[in-house]
Amino acid sequence: MKTPKRLAPLLEDGLIDEVIGQLKSGKEATVYLVRSKGVTRCAKVYKDAHHRSFKQATAYREGRKVKSSRAARAMEKGSRFGKQELEEAWQNAEVSALYRLAAAGVRVPTPYGCFDGVLLMEMVDDGNGHPAPRLGEVDFTPEEARDCHLRLVREVVRMLCAGLVHGDLSEFNILMDPQGPVIIDLPQAVDAAGNNHAQSMLQRDVDNLRHYFGQFAPELLETRYGKEIWALYEAGELTTDCELTGEFEEDETPADLDDLLREIMDVREEEERRREREAERDNDD
Repeated sequence: MKTPKRLAPLLEDGLIDEVIGQLKSGKEATVYLVRSKGVTRCAKVYKDAHHRSFKQATAYREGRKVKSSRAARAMEKGSRFGKQELEEAWQNAEVSALYRLAAAGVRVPTPYGCFDGVLLMEMVDDGNGHPAPRLGEVDFTPEEARDCHLRLVREVVRMLCAGLVHGDLSEFNILMDPQGPVIIDLPQAVDAAGNNHAQSMLQRDVDNLRHYFGQFAPELLETRYGKEIWALYEAGELTTDCELTGEFEEDETPADLDDLLREIMDVREEEERRREREAERDNDD
């Protein structure tokens, strides 16, 4: 096939030997099959922001570290430089997450680096040298569904213990190889401790798994792993081998409205001080 423009520099630099063909095109990137050092791998070419349908919502970017305060201010203002920095940070987030999760034992594709907006990584195969199917393309017996669901819940726990929440987990970004599920597509992964939306994102990830596998094993629809996992995490009791039950009882203790009001006022005051500091820095620049 004709070499895509974004892959030409990788060919010239010897990072890939040839482009075999396009594997898939999604909301944020196009993935190609390539030969690299004699091995079939994937090259994920990120789409430019104005060509993507996926929005880099502020909720996903919250808590991420940036290169400098100048870059952070530029991102907030939406300047040309800020948009470039935002794109680079978005792409680097997936590479960083892949390395971090692989080191934690989470089943993700092995990354081989990101070069000018192209992520080179392992091709997850079906055991016969072909790309592995997505979870949504696989049928399960009730027993298989329960087993795979629990394995993925354990992967969610492993990710959280490594400090990350996928943020967009579903049957569309999980591959099935002969050993089981492999989690992909991580540019929107969020820092669990630094993002105020991490709990709701984790709950949504777990709910997506519950609803999908509930088609094959309806009893899974009654489980409450998301709330159980987060409660253990907040209590500092979550470990990769902790015993999960899928059950959770809500704390029905009435909220202390005075304490809640004080917390709201503290947050508002801190936000006002942050804006004042930023205004002072902008004036100094």
